[in-house]
Amino acid sequence: MLANEIRELTSEDISAQIVALEEERFRLKFRSASESLEEPLRLRVIRRDLARLKTILRERRQPHAAR
Repeated sequence: MLANEIRELTSEDISAQIVALEEERFRLKFRSASESLEEPLRLRVIRRDLARLKTILRERRQPHAAR
């Protein structure tokens, strides 16, 4: 997910995406402990998407900080 795509979403949509990705990350980490994953790089993609989502959400919640 690109930062430009995230910025077009509403704050509620971003929060919903964060919850969904955190659940998926939990399930994948749990499954990776007991078996090998078909797509192990998915964990990295999820982690980076979560960071992007949280960063943009934090930017929106802060008053106009130095940009």
